[in-house]
Amino acid sequence: MAYGKWVVGGRRLAVGCCVAAVVAGASGTAHAAGNLPPRQPLVQDLQTGSKPCATSDDPAYVSGPPTLSAVLYDPEEDNQPVEANMVKGEFEAWWTDSTGVEQRRAYTTLLTSSGARQQWRMPSDIPANTVVSWRVRANDGTATSAWSSDGDGKACAFVYDDVNPEKATITSPEYPEDVFWVDGVGVYGHFTMDSPSDDVVAYTYGFIGGPYGTVRAEQPGGAATIPYLPLRRGVQMLTVYAIDRAGRSSGQSTYDFNVKEGHAPVSQWKLADAAGATSAAAETGTDARAGSGVTFAGAAPEGTGLTATAHLDGGDQAFLTPDAPAVNTGGTFAVGAWVRPERTDRDMAVASQGANGSRGLALGLRAGDAGPVWSFTVGGQEISGGVPETGEWAHVLGLYDAETGLAQLYVNGHEAGTKTRATPAATTDAFRIGQGPGVSAWQGDIGDVRAYDRVVVSTEAAELGYRTPRLLGHWSLETASDGVSPEQSGGAPLKLGSGATIHRGPDGSCIPDIDPDCPDVPYALVGDGHLQLDGETAYAATEQPVVDTGGSFTIGAVVRLADSEPAHPMTVLSQAGEHTDAFKVRYEPSQHAWQLVMPVADEQGAAETVVSQIEAADGGEGQGHRLAVVYDDATDTIKLYLDGYTNAAATAAFPNGLHSSGPLQVGRGHTADGWGEYLHGDVDEVQAYAGALRDKDILGLGHGTDPCLC
Repeated sequence: MAYGKWVVGGRRLAVGCCVAAVVAGASGTAHAAGNLPPRQPLVQDLQTGSKPCATSDDPAYVSGPPTLSAVLYDPEEDNQPVEANMVKGEFEAWWTDSTGVEQRRAYTTLLTSSGARQQWRMPSDIPANTVVSWRVRANDGTATSAWSSDGDGKACAFVYDDVNPEKATITSPEYPEDVFWVDGVGVYGHFTMDSPSDDVVAYTYGFIGGPYGTVRAEQPGGAATIPYLPLRRGVQMLTVYAIDRAGRSSGQSTYDFNVKEGHAPVSQWKLADAAGATSAAAETGTDARAGSGVTFAGAAPEGTGLTATAHLDGGDQAFLTPDAPAVNTGGTFAVGAWVRPERTDRDMAVASQGANGSRGLALGLRAGDAGPVWSFTVGGQEISGGVPETGEWAHVLGLYDAETGLAQLYVNGHEAGTKTRATPAATTDAFRIGQGPGVSAWQGDIGDVRAYDRVVVSTEAAELGYRTPRLLGHWSLETASDGVSPEQSGGAPLKLGSGATIHRGPDGSCIPDIDPDCPDVPYALVGDGHLQLDGETAYAATEQPVVDTGGSFTIGAVVRLADSEPAHPMTVLSQAGEHTDAFKVRYEPSQHAWQLVMPVADEQGAAETVVSQIEAADGGEGQGHRLAVVYDDATDTIKLYLDGYTNAAATAAFPNGLHSSGPLQVGRGHTADGWGEYLHGDVDEVQAYAGALRDKDILGLGHGTDPCLC
């Protein structure tokens, strides 16, 4: 802050090196010929602290003696005296004290460049809870401007508030503090914060894990209410501070409550009824009458826990209905199901519920010019996304959040399309499975239809759309008999090719560091043994394919390269189609990286999608690396994991996996000349799954046991 001087009453005190200045009258002083006076300070250029200039009718409230500031200008045409275009500020403040006597203070800054903001830090003896007015004028050393309060200007005013507001009380009708566990995840609570202080204008708040924010009071001294959507079960706490108009904060208020799991659907039909049934039993809600185009005891999507589904033939009798609404479309709701279409060339309904003769909600498949998409329509507003595939299972779920007014769509547990604002009408019509206004009936399979009267949060949507992977094989490579290494559960073994051997680690009968006659046998990568490959002809393979590469799959292995500078690419895992490998995991020495290679077509020379993770070759040292590959057909994504982790460079879109008919290969892959890219090194713990493991599950691969997929 520039040095200046301030005046108390009629006594002027010099501060710093400034020369005393006289508090002038209302108008600017005379000026020499050719020297234009400074401009009158504009009200919009004045600030009390960080707040704009306010009048005494509605003064600014501050939490301490403020810094007054103004942007002051000397005309550019003024080139005399030597201090051309330099200006200083003359501030004046006044108030009436408790005895009715007017008090004044004045302060003058140093000469400063024209256009700069000049400041006065008010003295600490400014009285609290008193209206203090102030004004400023510019002085260029020769002449002064008019005061900022002259003419069309005005005097600024503030009140110094030295008292903190009182703490807020917090209440919630949905989540009372005196009830131990309250329902629940996906159900909004409304929390009202109210301080008894009459000058509170806002409340800052925060929940454990968020959200955090500030909300304005309904009126000065009033309460404020915020919505909160619990996303997980457990103990929760809301912390609140009341903020008054001066910006002062109250002490902390806390509100503890306990959130239950989200409650069950209000209506649910698994559609796993016996063959020949004419209605579907309800898990919750009312049984659903089935049209003659519905047959039961159909196939169920693997990894979902469902045992059977219903098949709908696409005709006018392809429907099920409870003959009553399943949800109230005038509030928050969600509807979802597992579906498998037999065709994607026409619009088809998964479920619908009209409202006052119009679509309250419609969930289904829409055949568009650019290709089929999943669709959720609420009150005439459509959200679409995802790619339906003939003969492929998908979980679709539409959600409308009445609190936000937004509708959204989930496909296979992932948000699809863009959230859209909608206003559905209240429900009057019956809920129908497989039929909807203006579209064809469903042709294909449907299972586990659920309708909720709450928000299905993203983690719940992910669980509903998740298919637990199934272990296809786990080869520990501990032993081999007659050139065959067994699968842990008695499945298809790996047959060792020429040059492939099983290395056994020390048997524990002696300790080399203690017994000089004890052989110094290297430890296995994992457990008691691993596969050794010579890089020339050695490999291991099953007799049949292991993973269905046309659908979601996961495969992993532990591998250690024998060379620190491999001379050529080396493949650790592959499974062949008719003309090329449907996937290949290899080390590419020119890139110093592990790669996942997936061709877009089953033909020689086809374009390839390649993702990679940079890593130096092992050179026979260490315990190797845990590699894993995931192809997620539901999200059309491939990922390469190194030691349990992936990244953007190791992830890519891949819309259509190739079906492969060849056996699983360990240690070699296809090249233009036939088999090649033989691996020189060690391999252990080969594990293969039908389905896409989640990130947290990948961490469990390569340790000798199978991860808990829970």
